[in-house]
Amino acid sequence: MHARVTTLHGSPSDLEAGVDTFRTQVMPFTKEHGSGAILLVDRESGDTLAITLWPDEQAMQASEDSANSLRAEAADAMGVTDEPTVGRYEVAVFEV
Repeated sequence: MHARVTTLHGSPSDLEAGVDTFRTQVMPFTKEHGSGAILLVDRESGDTLAITLWPDEQAMQASEDSANSLRAEAADAMGVTDEPTVGRYEVAVFEV
């Protein structure tokens, strides 16, 4: 399994719009093409950590163009103050 981790620094007042965008745009995409997604938020600072999970590295790479577009939508909705950072990782341990 692989994960794409995106960090966004947005406005606390616009955070809920970003959560809605993640729920309505990212979640359906990862349900169809990936293995799930997690959104972590700090409501005081507006900082957000989005994690999308993929069955393998090839699936994650195949989703890059769509991920870039979805990330731009979410960043716009959240009123981000800095360019989002993106990391790509192999998931070494995962348990639900």
